[in-house]
Amino acid sequence: MSNESVPPPRSSLAMFPLGNVLFPHAYLPLRIFEPRYRTMIEDVIGDSGTREFGVVLIERGSEVGGGDVRHTVGTVARIVEAEPQPDGGWLVIAVGVRRITVEQWLPDDPYPRAEVTDTQDQAPENPTDGPVETLDLDPAMATLRRVLAMCAELDEPGAPATIELDPDPTVRLWQMCAVAPVGPVDDLRLLRAPTAAVRLGVLVELLDDEAMVLSHRLTTG
Repeated sequence: MSNESVPPPRSSLAMFPLGNVLFPHAYLPLRIFEPRYRTMIEDVIGDSGTREFGVVLIERGSEVGGGDVRHTVGTVARIVEAEPQPDGGWLVIAVGVRRITVEQWLPDDPYPRAEVTDTQDQAPENPTDGPVETLDLDPAMATLRRVLAMCAELDEPGAPATIELDPDPTVRLWQMCAVAPVGPVDDLRLLRAPTAAVRLGVLVELLDDEAMVLSHRLTTG
């Protein structure tokens, strides 16, 4: 028997590069107006469609018109609502369901497609970094609420500090990442984190930094 590891299976998936990161278990509202993405939505919600497409962060370029450079770690989005508009566009609500890695980009014909593999969290290397069920999320959640409250005091957009998240720890950690008021590059760090423990550590680091900045802004006016 060969000791070589078997590579994960690939699948072909319609892709939607965006200027923001989508996390598993987070919602994604979209207004689709570009012709190629209208076609994509019609394909994925058709009789033979899966209602799923991939979302990756654009590294350089624009969401509109093509020619963008894309990151290769993303999330599968599943459409839960799709409403056609009089102008031929779509209003779409999707939810992130699982993380993926782009193995190969395919020709944009007419919209982006890629061969992707599902990406699971790795087994923790450190025995003290157990699965997400063993992690204490409460301190990070308390910091997140404090940061969101400061954002509200500064009239910055964001989730309310009183937001209720899912009790399941796996879903809850992803949702905490989704509502944390950090930028797309930091969001990508969270999405790329190889384990739940690493993800929580990155989130705590980002929230502590954000709390320091917001506190300074509040005290200095």
